[in-house]
Amino acid sequence: MREYYADLHIHIGRTRSGKAVKITGAKTLTFSNIIEVASERKGLDLIGIIDCHSPEVIEEIEEGIRVGEITEMEGGGLHYRNMSIIPGSEIEIYDQNCHGPIHVLAYFPNMEAMKSFSAWMSNHVKNITLSSQRIYCEGRTLQEKVKSLGGLFIPAHVFTPFKSLYGKGVQKSLAEVFDPKLIDAVELGLSSDTYLVEDINELKSYTFLTNSDAHSLGKIAREYQKLLLREPSFTELEKALKEKEGRKVTANYGLNPLLGKYYQTVCGACLHKKSGIGETCSECGGRTIIKGVSTRIAELSDSRTDEKKRARPPYIHQVPLDFIPGLGPKSMERLLQAFETEMNILHEVTLEQLSEVVPLKMAHYIDSARRGILDFDAGGGGKYGKVKKR
Repeated sequence: MREYYADLHIHIGRTRSGKAVKITGAKTLTFSNIIEVASERKGLDLIGIIDCHSPEVIEEIEEGIRVGEITEMEGGGLHYRNMSIIPGSEIEIYDQNCHGPIHVLAYFPNMEAMKSFSAWMSNHVKNITLSSQRIYCEGRTLQEKVKSLGGLFIPAHVFTPFKSLYGKGVQKSLAEVFDPKLIDAVELGLSSDTYLVEDINELKSYTFLTNSDAHSLGKIAREYQKLLLREPSFTELEKALKEKEGRKVTANYGLNPLLGKYYQTVCGACLHKKSGIGETCSECGGRTIIKGVSTRIAELSDSRTDEKKRARPPYIHQVPLDFIPGLGPKSMERLLQAFETEMNILHEVTLEQLSEVVPLKMAHYIDSARRGILDFDAGGGGKYGKVKKR
C-alpha cells in the first residue's frame, strides 16, 4: 500500500441554464479541464467531482471513455492519466425535519450507478442539469437510494452557517434528519478542524474528510487528505472511510480555521467581531449577526464527557499558495515551471530551492506556512481570514 493525495469535493461550474461557466481569463469549468488541472498542475492522485448527475457531464465522461482518454476501473472509479476520479453529486435537502437547508455528497462506484442515480434524481429536482440543487424528498429516502446503488453518503461542510448539517439544518443531532448508520464520513469544512470538533460525541464514529469545495480551477486542492490505499479506487476509498484492512486517512490538510470565511461570529452588515448572538452591533447598529463556526462548535461540544477521545490522523494546517502575501500569477507560474505541481511546492521543495525561484521573503512565507508559524487575522461573515504580513 502507499499514500495518495485526494480532494473529493470539486464543482463543475454551471449557469442557471446548466451550461459550463467561463471565467474571464480562465478555462471553462468543464469536466475535461478539471481533470487536466487536478492531475497536471495540482498533482492530486484521487479526486471527486460532484456534478456528475448532470446529463451534459455524463455525456462528456462517456465521450472520454469512448475515445480512450478515460477508463472505468475494476475497483470502481474512473482512470485518467496518473489520477483516479470518483463521480458524485452534491444535493441540498430541506425536508420537514430540517431547520434549514443541508448539503450532502453522494459518490458512486461506476457510471452505470451514476446514471441510475441521475435518472432517479431527475424525478425529484426541478432541473437535473444544475449543481447543488434542492431535492424534494426526505433525507433518509435519499440516503437509502444512494446506498441501494452502492454509493457513499457524506454530509458536506457540516459547520458552515448556511446550507449545512450543523449550521442551521439541525438543532443538536444529525439523527433529526438522517439515519446515522447510513453516513459514511463527515466533511468538516473550511472554518473547522479535527481539534475543534473532537468533543462532539456523535461524530466520534465517523472519519473526517477535508476537501476544497472548489468552484474554480485555482481552488482545487485548497484542502485535501492523504489516504493509505492499495490503489486510488472507489472500493479502496470506501475501505479507508471505514478503516478496514489497514486502509485509512493518514493526514488531513486544511486551512487553519482562522483563515476560513466563517470562523468568528460577526455583524452581518459591517463584519465587526461579535461576542454573542442577539446583540446590536456597536460599530454600525446592525442587528443581523452571522454565527461563527467556532461559536456553533462550542454549542455542540460536550467537554464534560469521560469518554476516551478517538485516535485520529494529524490535521495539518495548510496555507494555500494564493494566501501567501505577494505571490501572484507570475510567481506561481515560475514555481510550477520549476517544481511541476503544487503538491511538490507545498510538501517536497526545500527553502533553499524555493529561494532560487522566488524572492527570499516569499520563500520564507511558504516555508513558515508549512511549519505552522504564521500569524493570521480571523475570517467571518463570508470574508476569508488572511496571513499577517511581517
